[in-house]
Amino acid sequence: MRFPTPLIEGRLVRRYKRFLADVTLADGSLVTAHCANPGAMLGLNAEGFRVLLSPSTNPARKLGFSWELVEADLPGGPQWVGINTARPNALVAEAFRANTIAPLAGYETLRPEVPYGKASRVDFLASGPGLPPCHVEVKNCHLMRQPGLAEFPDCKAARSARHMEELAAVVAAGGRAMLIVVIQMRATAFDVARDIDPAFDRALQAALAAGMEAYAYTCAVGPGGVEIAAPVPILTPGAPPPPARTSG
Repeated sequence: MRFPTPLIEGRLVRRYKRFLADVTLADGSLVTAHCANPGAMLGLNAEGFRVLLSPSTNPARKLGFSWELVEADLPGGPQWVGINTARPNALVAEAFRANTIAPLAGYETLRPEVPYGKASRVDFLASGPGLPPCHVEVKNCHLMRQPGLAEFPDCKAARSARHMEELAAVVAAGGRAMLIVVIQMRATAFDVARDIDPAFDRALQAALAAGMEAYAYTCAVGPGGVEIAAPVPILTPGAPPPPARTSG
């Protein structure tokens, strides 16, 4: 996914009210950007961090910028991190079209936002000839507390735990379901931050035991864009090994 227009560099002043961030631009002006991230953003929102904003092309929009990337001082060294949680679904759809999501090989369509369960919408429903429909839930990951180890979630994630329960129910009813974790930074492995949200960990473990699949993909992140790069192992017990990368 290439950014359609060049990103604007600035320095973070503060992130507040969950969805707002004040940023000082290179010319000294102060702008308020939309922060499309409901999480805690641990390690990513320190004052003075270099950030990149995408300018809005909608003149009616209240905020003229969206916060896309931050150059964070993470364990193992600084790196660009994608913080926009609206991006991972588009990244998965893009990688699916390029045939680089190996667990979905053979599927031909990804239908977004399909109602299922008690009151949820699955991110994608995959379908293909001779294959069972597959419910695909996508989660964004940008927490790193140890070099190379990406973790999710970075705060209590009751909604995500409910998604795991509903995907487990899909499998129990004879369907196929999978979790895809999109890591918007460089990482070599993924695990659950069970100390932050043990309830999500329990829900994930139960879903894996029921037969839900789980996969994690690291991303190449930079000022020009973000794209899914390669699968990484999930350290959580019960998760399958990373799939082989395929080419289009």
